[in-house]
Amino acid sequence: MIIETNDKVILVDPMLGQKGAAGPTFTLFRFKPQRNPIVDLFDNAMEIVDKTTHCLITHLHPDHLDKAAEKFLKKKQIPVICSIKDARQLKKRGLNVVQTVNYWKQTQFLGGTIEGIPAKHGYGFVAKPMGNVMGFFIQLPNEKSIYLSSDTIYTEDVDKVLKVYKPEISVVASGTAQLDIFKPLLMTMNDILKFVKNSPGKVIANHLEAVNHCPTSREQLEKELGKHGFIEKTYIPDDGEVIEIK
Repeated sequence: MIIETNDKVILVDPMLGQKGAAGPTFTLFRFKPQRNPIVDLFDNAMEIVDKTTHCLITHLHPDHLDKAAEKFLKKKQIPVICSIKDARQLKKRGLNVVQTVNYWKQTQFLGGTIEGIPAKHGYGFVAKPMGNVMGFFIQLPNEKSIYLSSDTIYTEDVDKVLKVYKPEISVVASGTAQLDIFKPLLMTMNDILKFVKNSPGKVIANHLEAVNHCPTSREQLEKELGKHGFIEKTYIPDDGEVIEIK
């Protein structure tokens, strides 16, 4: 995902490797085993990525920062903004970490502000080994506020941001990812519907059809949203699609 605002191009959680290049399958038997990512980047992806001025990283899983993305960020020394908990590891990998973000702490960002929002990467026990994840609430000058919820289930913290911060744009990871064992790593369909229902503004659904442990398709999501009357407030972008929000 890329956020364009004025003269800034913000790359979010880059996975830039070719189809199958990022690594082994995330599941062996629950879903069809396939090397990830299971799709190639769209044709002109790197033309857009090459314009990157800043990079936001929510957590360190390989489907949010792969080797190809690390190589790109290091080569261009792109300024990286990340969780205070990930800064040391990213610096160790040679990335140009220029700003760290803490949970519930608002700091200056590109003339506006950014705030770290807690994210819980899974239901039940699995959330602990999945490690720390951070969502971001961003307010930039003359732009709509945006909530990047990241890889999370629906929690009281998510609910608080939607109802108290009232983001004008919210992004939700909608692939309902799951490993061979344990409960889902991302929101179930019911929780995705709850997220959209409680979002005061437009919702963008991402994390779909790119890695093998995410079974939910764009078509399935659109059908469920339509069934509950939420499709009008939700964007489900295709790979490479540009959404302009004024």
